[in-house]
Amino acid sequence: MGRGRTGQTTAAETRRLKIGVIGAGHFGRFHALKVASSARTTLVGVHDPDDARAAAVGREAGGAAALSLDDLTARADALVIAAPAEAHFLLAERALRAGRHVLVEKPIAATLAEADRLAALATETGLVLQVGHLLRFSAEHAAITERIQRPLYIEATRIAPFKPRGTDVSVILDLMIHDLDLVLAIVDSPIESVDALGAAVSSAHEDIANARVRFANGCVAAITASRISLKTERRMRLFSEEGYLSADFVARELTMIGRERGLPLPGTGGFRREAVSWQEHDTLAAEHAAFAASCLDGAPVAVDAQAGRRALAAALAVTDGVAESRRRMELSGLIGTTPS
Repeated sequence: MGRGRTGQTTAAETRRLKIGVIGAGHFGRFHALKVASSARTTLVGVHDPDDARAAAVGREAGGAAALSLDDLTARADALVIAAPAEAHFLLAERALRAGRHVLVEKPIAATLAEADRLAALATETGLVLQVGHLLRFSAEHAAITERIQRPLYIEATRIAPFKPRGTDVSVILDLMIHDLDLVLAIVDSPIESVDALGAAVSSAHEDIANARVRFANGCVAAITASRISLKTERRMRLFSEEGYLSADFVARELTMIGRERGLPLPGTGGFRREAVSWQEHDTLAAEHAAFAASCLDGAPVAVDAQAGRRALAAALAVTDGVAESRRRMELSGLIGTTPS
């Protein structure tokens, strides 16, 4: 909503969304800081099983209190859930039943049944349920999706050095799900089959994984993720009817060869080359702005429960593919039997 004829700010513009943050870990801290710094939101408190950690994050974010879960829910219009993945469903369900809007970190839940229950509950209550697929708000996501609509083959690589953070889930749900979500946003077709390999090297879950995803329309995506590499690398290559696109997410550079964009390439029969770069972009601030707009203005939810469910389904299909490959290797004697 805009300003009235007198130039005065309307009530919708001046209202601030009161948000509580559940989880004071790495991402919870960043969420709290973004809520506190936004012009449209107010941080009412932080909850974490570690009271001292919650209090420290609250102080850093401007003095917000460390609260019990009940107190936080009572004071808030909306809750950001940045707890471990296995707690996402119960916390989001509790918040929605209490009449609170929810921004839940990815993955939306641990199972598809849980994701379906949250989606149904959000529809039943009319509340906002946004899933924290952060890259949906990135400059690279927009740059790729506006150029590629008819992909034929996609290669994605997302590798990084080992960090203890995030090892409560596999690398598939930790890192690969970002590229799965981006691929799903580009490929408008159901997944037909998944072949995958993976291994747990430094944690109890897969730390490296590779998946070959085939879609019903014939498109194929080959996706690699690792959290035990020596360097950070995030790249994507797309072969499509629009042309060839290569993106380096670390260098923030994109190159496309096609017929519609960029400068002519002499001697190529009409092909053009487009080179694009982008500045560092605060994707978390953009995510929070979208969440506030949905809660306060009724704007469409940027990444709703169905989008979160689709990404989760793809990640679980890859997880099942890894397990199936491991069983085949055990039966053939290529690897030892997994301890029960």
